[in-house]
Amino acid sequence: MMCGGSSATQPATAEIQAIADQVKPQLEEQENKKYTIFKAVEFRSQVVAGTNYFIKVQVDDDEFVHIRVFQSLPHENKPLALSSYQTHKARHDELAYF
Repeated sequence: MMCGGSSATQPATAEIQAIADQVKPQLEEQENKKYTIFKAVEFRSQVVAGTNYFIKVQVDDDEFVHIRVFQSLPHENKPLALSSYQTHKARHDELAYF
């Protein structure tokens, strides 16, 4: 993958679930809502000055949220940040840059 370009959509891994879990409280605070289901389904990544992760997360039987998480470079020693998100998504909605 070239720097700045995003990867193809891939099935979520345990690492991606862990990333989603770490920013879940940030999303819950911004949405003023608690999610009992928070399952990463698929993701894309983009290498910038760090990495952007675009993750499709199942939050209910038929409801999904797309989250963008920024992971800084290791030497910066910064926590994961929820950069942006989109609610009211469906399973078939494409995971695209936002």
